[in-house]
Amino acid sequence: MSVDPMVYEAQFFGFTPQTCMLRVYTAFQDYLFEVMLVVEGVMLKKLDGIPGCKISPSKIRKCTEKFLLFMKEHFDKLFSKMEEVLLQLVLNIPKNVLLPEDRVQEQYPYSEQEFQALQDELQQLQQQCRAEAVLEQELLAELEEQKVVKAELEKILQCFDGLENICREHGAGNFKESFALLTQSCKKLQDVLKEVEEKSKKMNQHDQLM
Repeated sequence: MSVDPMVYEAQFFGFTPQTCMLRVYTAFQDYLFEVMLVVEGVMLKKLDGIPGCKISPSKIRKCTEKFLLFMKEHFDKLFSKMEEVLLQLVLNIPKNVLLPEDRVQEQYPYSEQEFQALQDELQQLQQQCRAEAVLEQELLAELEEQKVVKAELEKILQCFDGLENICREHGAGNFKESFALLTQSCKKLQDVLKEVEEKSKKMNQHDQLM
């Protein structure tokens, strides 16, 4: 059987010509075996009806196998010639024939180096797409965090608005000014507390010396 891959023919037919020939060969061979079995069965019936026939079924089987071998050898020779003719004249696409789906290559020819350059560019674009996809996921995650922070800030603003309303209801004036005074008062209390603690330490030290 031909060892030529016949890739272009496989593209056109949808199967390799060698595969087609192999299936044809197998089908003919199977049919030949079946015919030999039928012939053997007919011979056994005919001989069984002849009185005094001394030909045994095993001898008939040997004759059948010998005849089958003879037929197979001749069939292989004939099939080899038929395969050569079919592969050259029927299942072969001439070198000067271009398939319709490949005509674009005739209009836009490119070399192996150009094809490799396109492959490299495609790989770079795929890497960029993957990197952008990762960046998009990171931005979406950051956006979700910002939404959470925004919600917390809105809660704090609502809390301050509520405190300001309470201050107005109790005549405390501007909440911002009150909050500033409260901060200053807290700082003064912290200073006084610190001063008291220092005096307390000095008194304890004096008592210990006494």
